[in-house]
Amino acid sequence: MDTTLQDPLVGQVLDGRYRVEARIAAGGMATVYRALDTRLDRVLALKVMHPALATDGSFVERFIREAKSVARLDHPNVVQVFDQGTDGSYVYLAMEYIAGCTLRDVLRERGAVQPRAALDILEPVLAALGAAHRAGFVHRDMKPENVLIGDDGRVKVADFGLVRSVDSVTSTTGAVLGTVSYLAPEQIEQGTADPRVDVYACGVVLYEMLTGEKPHSGDSPAQVLYKHIHDDVPPPSALVPGLPYELDGLVASATARDPDVRPHDAVALLALVRGARQGLTAEQLDRLPPQALTAEHDIAEDRTSVIPRSLTVPRPLPVNEDPAEDGVHRTSRLQSPPPGPPRGSAARRPRRGLLAVLAAVLLVFGVGAGVWYINSGQFTEVPPLVTKTEAQAGQRLKAAGLDVGKVERAYDDTVERGRVISSDPSPGSRIRDNGSVKLTVSLGPETVNVPDLRGQPLAKARARLKADALEPGMVTRQFSDDVDKGSVIATTPAAGTKRHAGSAIALTVSKGRAVHVPDVTGDDPDSARQTLTDAGLKVEIAAEPITSEDYDKGKVAAQIPEQGREAAEGDTVKLTLSKGPPMIQVPDVVGDSVDDAHKALEGAGFEVDEDRGLLGLFGDTVKKQSVAGGDRAPKGSTITITIR
Repeated sequence: MDTTLQDPLVGQVLDGRYRVEARIAAGGMATVYRALDTRLDRVLALKVMHPALATDGSFVERFIREAKSVARLDHPNVVQVFDQGTDGSYVYLAMEYIAGCTLRDVLRERGAVQPRAALDILEPVLAALGAAHRAGFVHRDMKPENVLIGDDGRVKVADFGLVRSVDSVTSTTGAVLGTVSYLAPEQIEQGTADPRVDVYACGVVLYEMLTGEKPHSGDSPAQVLYKHIHDDVPPPSALVPGLPYELDGLVASATARDPDVRPHDAVALLALVRGARQGLTAEQLDRLPPQALTAEHDIAEDRTSVIPRSLTVPRPLPVNEDPAEDGVHRTSRLQSPPPGPPRGSAARRPRRGLLAVLAAVLLVFGVGAGVWYINSGQFTEVPPLVTKTEAQAGQRLKAAGLDVGKVERAYDDTVERGRVISSDPSPGSRIRDNGSVKLTVSLGPETVNVPDLRGQPLAKARARLKADALEPGMVTRQFSDDVDKGSVIATTPAAGTKRHAGSAIALTVSKGRAVHVPDVTGDDPDSARQTLTDAGLKVEIAAEPITSEDYDKGKVAAQIPEQGREAAEGDTVKLTLSKGPPMIQVPDVVGDSVDDAHKALEGAGFEVDEDRGLLGLFGDTVKKQSVAGGDRAPKGSTITITIR
């Protein structure tokens, strides 16, 4: 049965803009739909938080954090986030739509994949995570469901819903967020997360791609969590014999239980993956995996969930523990008749029973009154206010019997100016009627003026940009007659322009005064050095001379940069000296006719001169040559032939 027919969102238009066309997938926190942006006429993916969670301020904040975080990651292997907003009880993210499937779909259909395919998928995943790690974020929920494989072969990482700033990752209390099969031991025990938890999850994903199975399984999430803490991930070759040890090493390195032993982030793991690939042969990479290795598993284990802290440090079941201490057996024991009263107590039983009944009645009335007081009109829930205008938030609070309290304003890159960023108490919290709610309203993106950096050394200019909440961008260099070498000529955009905080500013840096390189080819080395030094340039002479038909031995035969090129003052010109023309073998022309001798010698690259004398005025045969046939002479030199 097509469950999308029963989905109330299919066919609706969210926020007056996004028409929901079909449900793609449902997860533990949100449902993903294919939708049409009616404003821009493009297909996209709409991730809608479950309404039950939309009343929880922490989950709403996590959704907004995802939008902000991914919007800052400009990487070809990260699914883009276009927009974020709310419509009634629906909180959504508008994201790039990838036509294709997830890695989970591939594993369900095929089981294990070839090592080449596993590495081809893992490398772009690590590239995406590496960009996030170097930008200061941790994904925290890497799994095959979050790896999208497009019909065109592109691999993209999705669902940064649990993303957190590396600097803000601290121990959590009460619950751990994530998917049990991919949680690192430190996430389970301390609730802490840094880039190494993503490395661990990627190691588990690699194991699953190579074997078709998860490394740890159990009848309950608690058993899986216990194994993450106490058991090493086994080598893939233990399940799939014949896999090369390089792949075992990759899995072992990425899934080390001690986070200090793992690669420190995805970039470091990517380097290990590429190094391991170079050590594998084509036969090893294309080795066909065994079929039907996928084991049945509880789909719920693949969902992102909130795991109670009581489950995160499970204790092993003692060997001799009586199973009747839990579950149905415990209930049956409680239902067995209690022992009868001791003898001699019959006379006191009615009085005790009456007192017990009276106490129970009073307790019921007291508890009932307390429940009535808590759940009656004395308290009300804070309505969802995020992304609403300040006026709309005030109207919603008034309709709920609440007042607008203190209003603070803050810069925000994703929430439009004048709209609510957050409320205190958060949506879904219960407060007394007529209570006040503090609002934080967006001032829009923070903007700063691009500083005037002209004439400042590059290092100082970069430090100034960071101090002004901007980022140093691309550096280009050009000649300047009035700005010292290594100092800033200009910025793009220009000084005084307003830009969002965090924007990259391109810098144009001086190469110094331009010098037209003079021509010193054919000069002797001392003369060439003087000419170049007078022009403000330095000189370097190559260690090995070259043969040259144009320049005599010891003269400058070549220079870099060449004549007429521009160089910065203080740049070095490299000179190469000549070792003269190449030596070639002289043809033997004695006894040849004059015409044949000319053809042979000139064809070999020599000049020819004739010596006829009185006796050779009418001769036509070569009697002698200045360089004997078979000897070597500089190419282009003159050979004299004597004619008799």
